[in-house]
Amino acid sequence: MKDSLDRIDVNSFLAWRFIVAALLMAILRPQAFRHINGNFLLRGVFAGLLLGAGYIFQTFGLTQTTVAKTGFITGLYAVFVPLIAALFFKHHISRVQWGAVALATIGMAILSFHGLAIGHGELLVLIGALFFALHIIGLSRWSPDRDPYALTMIQMATVGLLALCASFKGGFHAPHDQGVWAVVIYSALFASAFAFIIQTWAQSFMAATSVGIVLTMEYIFAAIFGIALVHEKLTWRIGIGGLCMMAGLYLVILFDDTTPSASVDDREKIAP
Repeated sequence: MKDSLDRIDVNSFLAWRFIVAALLMAILRPQAFRHINGNFLLRGVFAGLLLGAGYIFQTFGLTQTTVAKTGFITGLYAVFVPLIAALFFKHHISRVQWGAVALATIGMAILSFHGLAIGHGELLVLIGALFFALHIIGLSRWSPDRDPYALTMIQMATVGLLALCASFKGGFHAPHDQGVWAVVIYSALFASAFAFIIQTWAQSFMAATSVGIVLTMEYIFAAIFGIALVHEKLTWRIGIGGLCMMAGLYLVILFDDTTPSASVDDREKIAP
C-alpha cells in the first residue's frame, strides 16, 4: 500500500479495495445472503463503520509516516481494548497491566513525538488504532453463533461504501496503472476478505490470550517488511520505541484474564 498511495488517493484506494472484496465474496458464496436478517445487518454495518473509520485514519497516517511506525502504533489497539472494556464493561485491570500500558505509551512517545508535538501521521494512526479497538470489542460480542462469512461480507461492503462517500469531496478515481490494480486485488483478496473471514470466525471461540499473542506478530512483520521492501531505516527510535511497545503489549495480553465463558450471552472476550 505504501508505494501505491503515492499514485492514488486514500479514499479511492480503500473504496476499490473493500468493494472488490465484498463483490468477490458475494460471487463466491451467494448463499451467505440467507443468513442475513435485520438485526444481523445492523450489527454488521456498525462493525463495518468502526472498521472503516480505523482504516481511513490508519491509511492517511501511513502516507505521512513510516511502515514500521504505523505497525507499532496500530498495535496499541491491544492496549486500548482492555482499557475500553474496563471503562464500559467494568473489567478489572491489574497493576501489571497498568504498568504495561505505561510502558507501551512510553514506546509510542519515543516513536511519535517530534520535540513537544506528536507527528501528524502518527496521531492519525493512533486514532485509527482506537477505532480498531472498538471494532474488536464489537466483533467479539457479536460474532459468536453468527455466520462469519456473511458478517465479513457486510463489513467489507460497509467499509467500501464509507470510503466511497468520503472520496466524493476530492473526487473518486480509478487506479491509473497495473501496479496499483495489483495492490488493490491483492489487498482485497488476502488482506481484507480472507483475513477478516478468519478473524471473525476465530473470535467466535478462541480465548483472548491466544488470539492476542498471534496478532502481535503483525507489528514485528510490519517493521521487518518496511525495512526489507521499502528500504526504511532501522533507527534507534524505532528500535527502542518498538521494543517498549512490544513488551507492553505482551504484558497486557498475558495478564488478560477475560476469557470467554460457555454462555453465548455472557461472552465478553475482548482481545483481538
